[in-house]
Amino acid sequence: MRDSLGVYLSVPFCKAKCSFCNFASDAFAPERMDGYVARLCAEIRSARQIAAERGVVVPQTVDSVYFGGGTPSLLGVDKFEEIFAALRGEFDVVTNAEITMECAPGQIAETSLQAAMRLGVSRVSLGVQSFVDRESAAVGRLHTGIQCENEIARLRSLGLDVGFDLICGLPHQTCESWRESLRRAVATGAHHVSVYMLEVDEDSRLGRELIGPGVRYGAGMVPDDGAVAEMYLEACDVLAEGGLAQYEISNFAREDHQSRHNRKYWERAPYLGFGLDAHSMLPDEQGRAARFSNGDELDAYLSEADPVSVERVEDAEAFEEKVFLGLRLNEGVEAALLADVHGAVDEMVQGGLMWSANGRFGLTARGRVVSSSVFGELLAVPA
Repeated sequence: MRDSLGVYLSVPFCKAKCSFCNFASDAFAPERMDGYVARLCAEIRSARQIAAERGVVVPQTVDSVYFGGGTPSLLGVDKFEEIFAALRGEFDVVTNAEITMECAPGQIAETSLQAAMRLGVSRVSLGVQSFVDRESAAVGRLHTGIQCENEIARLRSLGLDVGFDLICGLPHQTCESWRESLRRAVATGAHHVSVYMLEVDEDSRLGRELIGPGVRYGAGMVPDDGAVAEMYLEACDVLAEGGLAQYEISNFAREDHQSRHNRKYWERAPYLGFGLDAHSMLPDEQGRAARFSNGDELDAYLSEADPVSVERVEDAEAFEEKVFLGLRLNEGVEAALLADVHGAVDEMVQGGLMWSANGRFGLTARGRVVSSSVFGELLAVPA
């Protein structure tokens, strides 16, 4: 539904900060939750005014809602009710809306879960990262593999769509331990799995240590790039054999269980973010795309001291977005989109990094591993 809106709600509170995390989430004091939710709801209620001030158009109908974090499952019953009241007071949330909540295994209170489900949450995304305890502990996760398996079984028994994240490239990870995580992942019967290759980011503790170097967060035990690439390719094979078909570079799902909300990002459909470090993309009054985001400092967000600037997406940037976002998806992009860079595309096809079929171009398995380089090559060619 291109005319419908996806809503992202940022809940940046965690019990512990993972060493690889570069998001604005943190182990903020729990007592700050009340003020945060009040500010979040006020932002939702002022959405139309904000849109008018920024010259952007906000669709009235919402067909996907995503509670991201942080750990949104830490919200209490009253906080869920407050947020949903604000959301449904401003937007028409369709009956079959996909409503997703990110959770940490072992940190989902039964009362909060039941309240979330009563209010419409139908999908849960768990931050598993690894089913191997040594690897989880090394990056600051507070759960065990057994707890993850039990949590997934519990959530599935309640009729929820259940997915989780895995990361290849964690400290202490080996090809053998990665296979164990993949085997256990398939055995859970989960509906959706996201697989990410560890990214070195200077804004995370592990990233700073890898650049540093240092020893506190296990940087010396991180697999090399070649091993991580092999792990990713193995995940593609194992998950496919287990009934989880790849539909995007990092995402695998059983039939009819793809993330409708996340597809909005890749298809450049309208989405509106509320909360700390939340991002939005909406059409402006001329029909072009406009992007904007909230700041990533909690105090500034709570005091409304962080000004938000709107970035109009010009034609050249829109082309780039269509290329690198569209090529993330398994169906690729229409060949006409890449007509002006056909020489570079032909080289990629001949080199086995891209495929060509039925008037479309896409990335091969090898191309996905080096997707950043492929995008860079294509977008470096003057269109």
